[in-house]
Amino acid sequence: MQQIILDDMSIFVVHKDIKNVHLSVYPSNGKVKISAPLRMDLDSIRVFAISKMSWIKKQQIKLQNQESETPSHYITMESHYYLGKRYMLKVIEHNTPPKVVIKHETIELYIRPDTNTVKKKKILDEWYRKRLKGIIPKVIAQYEESMKVNVVEFAIKKMKTKWGTCNLEAKRIWLNLELAKKPIECIEYVVVHEMTHLLERHHNEEFIAYLSKFFPKWEFYKEMLNKSPLRHEKWTP
Repeated sequence: MQQIILDDMSIFVVHKDIKNVHLSVYPSNGKVKISAPLRMDLDSIRVFAISKMSWIKKQQIKLQNQESETPSHYITMESHYYLGKRYMLKVIEHNTPPKVVIKHETIELYIRPDTNTVKKKKILDEWYRKRLKGIIPKVIAQYEESMKVNVVEFAIKKMKTKWGTCNLEAKRIWLNLELAKKPIECIEYVVVHEMTHLLERHHNEEFIAYLSKFFPKWEFYKEMLNKSPLRHEKWTP
């Protein structure tokens, strides 16, 4: 990995076997990374970075102003989210296998006595995963016919910097587990976004045209999705 310095800003550069240059500003620390085609020299990359400085600084300021996510302790009276709605977590100890039950205003987490925080998190994450697996196929089926694409497989995993990815060769979509906490329209937007890559690989004008055709309000839901992180907090009705 190489590095260039612009206005006291360090930009990390990685050469890859790709066609186009990609610029990323990471949420965790505002780190800037450029993935560039093998043929692109550092001087050309520097010129590209200079042209994007205004955008980079805007993204870094936006990230700095976002509230950081408060770590969850998985205790009663803590807030957790499902499909964009806030629920109060209610932890109930019992001597049977763990389970999660969602009610009107609460998510009940049934655990064995002395279950630690890591295990609690794993139980709740698996519940989120199961719920998301029940939602995604319906969304894919809803758009496959109109978009004239075929998603062979989808999978769910935790991702630090992306809401979804698409493997074009395998026609497989990967989705971030955290989407289970977001409104259903945001989930739909990410799924359609990744399905659009089956029509156009790159985020170019043709891609935007496809996305706008099949999901006209994508910009609204993209902005909603990328707002400050949902926090785990003490429940206040």
